[in-house]
Amino acid sequence: MYANKLARLAFGLLAESTFKWPLTRSVSSRVKAERSLCSWTVCLHHRQNNQLSNGLTRLNVRAVSQTTVDPAEVRKFQAMASKWWDLQGEFAVLHCMNDLRVPFIRDNLLNVHGVQQLGKPLAGLRILDVGCGGGVLSEPLGRLGADVLGIDPVEDSVRTAELHSSYDPDLRERVRYQACTLEELAEEEVEGFHAVVASEVVEHLADLDAFASCCQQVLKPGGSLFITTLNKTNLSYVFGIVAAEQLLRIVPSGTHDWEKFISPEDLERLLESYLLRCLNNSYCWKSLLISTWRLSEA
Repeated sequence: MYANKLARLAFGLLAESTFKWPLTRSVSSRVKAERSLCSWTVCLHHRQNNQLSNGLTRLNVRAVSQTTVDPAEVRKFQAMASKWWDLQGEFAVLHCMNDLRVPFIRDNLLNVHGVQQLGKPLAGLRILDVGCGGGVLSEPLGRLGADVLGIDPVEDSVRTAELHSSYDPDLRERVRYQACTLEELAEEEVEGFHAVVASEVVEHLADLDAFASCCQQVLKPGGSLFITTLNKTNLSYVFGIVAAEQLLRIVPSGTHDWEKFISPEDLERLLESYLLRCLNNSYCWKSLLISTWRLSEA
């Protein structure tokens, strides 16, 4: 108990001292040094044509052998598939993050599409939740009126999501789940989605190029891609892995691989090559002393 309190204090102080910084194209060396382990959130829009910003044309070619799925990650989440709705368990932080990521997604989509229906502002919009797990993010998006499809390669997680959503009549017609990979869905999807959400997912994928290519395929022209992930910094290794996993056991050991973390700049460059233009790049951080998440916008 005391170890957890100490961890919360340490993370809270770290958040206060390093997580709030203005995202600008030209930043001082001091600001660069303050980039931290926080999750960062990005909203990107699908370009209306195949022209990149440098005038070249992107060819939508993806090798059949490429896959987003890492078998080791599947095994890891298979072992936790029944725990998605344990508010004190391994996924507690994802439930807390909904206070930040749901309004972020809602507000950015409303800026594009406007209010569709009072009380159900996202009515009429199709949203794909990639790596949905037990539906922790899919459900609140469905309650906002969106038609949500959650996909995950871990079948037991999908079963957990289906069971939990079945208890809410308001979700039965709006939220569906499918046990499949993103690339499998991309091969069969015809209608396209107004938005694709990949929250705390990209750091678990085997191939980010395959991920970006598939997102580009399933998005409608002008659609939005929302990503949250851990930043790749020295602090993210020290506090996110050594402290949180190995010393204090806040999350299960082996949950994250620092080599798979990615900085906003690197992911933005990758997605830009797949016709996705960054519109809103923000950092979110948590003051664990008062258990609230906050957003620092670009």
